[in-house]
Order: sequence, then structure tokens, then C-alpha cells
Amino acid sequence: MKDKIPSTPETIMNVLGIGTDIIECLRIAHMIERHGELFINRVYTPHEIRYCQSRKQATQHFAGRWAAKEAILKALGTGWRKGISWRDIEIRNDPGGKPVVGLRGGARDMVEKLGIREMLVSISHCRSHATAYALALGAEVPPTPKRKELLHAARLSMGTSLGVAIRAP
Repeated sequence: MKDKIPSTPETIMNVLGIGTDIIECLRIAHMIERHGELFINRVYTPHEIRYCQSRKQATQHFAGRWAAKEAILKALGTGWRKGISWRDIEIRNDPGGKPVVGLRGGARDMVEKLGIREMLVSISHCRSHATAYALALGAEVPPTPKRKELLHAARLSMGTSLGVAIRAP
């Protein structure tokens, strides 16, 4: 038996930006080898440095945080301009290991200006590459009648509940 189709939600996610990045772990290893502490201290916060250096494959973790920072900048749509520095973006982990984004300085100012309420990030890495995906969310918005209709049709066609993110105009 198929799941019961829930009624249309009262609000929907407001996706303001997405970003992704991939980097070769060897590239980060070369930067650390070539520039040492100067590179590490320019790009990573003290917390990130302690975390990565405590891991068995430190280079993979440094590369993952690099990719996460790049993905976040892409989600913001700013790149490294408008007063944002590497250390304005910090990736921490909650007790379950989920990466959590911390922002300060120019990055925090930009998030407030753009109306971003939450920044989500996912990080993956292996021996050769690290990748990250970031999602910038604004305040939830009430759906228009047309969006309600489209969401309901999508749920019916899937035969199950479906989470859909729609950007407000």
C-alpha cells in the first residue's frame, strides 16, 4: 500500500543559493608542503586546524574543508570578493559528525544582506579527491496557488510524500 499523500504544506523552503566544489587532495598536500603553516593559518581557523591534524588522513580533511568553503562562496554568489576571507568561514562538526557552518566577518555580513537564515553543507572525501555541496536557505515563504498545485501534482505522480524546494520570485 502506498503512503498517504499529506496535505500541501503551509510554507515552503526558500532556496537562495547552491554551490559545489571538488578538489584533488594532492593539491592541498602540495600547498601544505610548499607553504606550511603560512598556508594553513591563512585558510583554516584554529579549530579547523586542530580537527584536521587530529585525523588519520589530515590532508583529506583539510581538502574537504577547502571544498566546503568554496561551495559556500558559490552558494553566496560572491566568490572571494566583498571583504570575505578564508577564515570568515569555519566548518565544525556536531556531536554526530555532521558538518556545521560558522560564519564571521565579511561572510556573516553577506549572509545577513542576502537574507540567508541557514547554510547547510555536505562533505565527502577519499584518498584522491574531496567534494562539498552547500545550500543557502532563506526564510520559509507561503506557497502561491500555482506552486501549491505543482507540488500537489508532483506528490501524486510520485505516489509518496515528496520534499520539494522552490525558490520564491
